[in-house]
Amino acid sequence: MRGENRIQQLDRNLASLLQELRVVQTGVQLLTGFLLTLPFQNRFADLSAPMRYLYLGVVTASIAATVFLTAPVVAHRVLFRRGRMAQVVVSAHRCALLGLGLLGLAVAGVAVLIFDVVAGAPAAIAAGVGAAVLFGLVWMAYPWWQRTHREFQDGD
Repeated sequence: MRGENRIQQLDRNLASLLQELRVVQTGVQLLTGFLLTLPFQNRFADLSAPMRYLYLGVVTASIAATVFLTAPVVAHRVLFRRGRMAQVVVSAHRCALLGLGLLGLAVAGVAVLIFDVVAGAPAAIAAGVGAAVLFGLVWMAYPWWQRTHREFQDGD
C-alpha cells in the first residue's frame, strides 16, 4: 500500500517500534531505579509483611519490564546484518507487548504501595484496582476495539 518492498516495510516497522520504546524506556528505568532505593529509606521498615512482598513483586515486574523493553535494541544489535530483520521485528513486537504489560503491573503495584503508606489499606486496594482497570482499558481494551472497527483501519 505504501509502495515499499518487504525489507523497507520491516525497516520502517522496526524504526517505528524502537521510537515507541524510547518513550517508555526512560520511564521504566527511572521507576526501577526509584524502587531499588526504597529499602534504604527509614520508612521502609514500617511496611507490613504483605506490602513488603508486594514491593518485591513490583520490583520484579519493573526489572522484567526494563529487560523486555530494552531487549529489541539488543536483538537488533546481535542480529544486525544477518538477514533476520523479520525475526527481529516479530520478537521486538512481542518483547514490547510483554514489557508494557509488566510496566502496567509495576505501576499499579506502586499505586498500592504509595496509597497504603499514605492513606491505608482500603485506599490502596482502590488505587491498585483503579490503576489496573485504567491500564486494561486504555492499553488493551480500547486499542483492541479499534482493531475491530473499520473507521480506525488505515492499512498499516
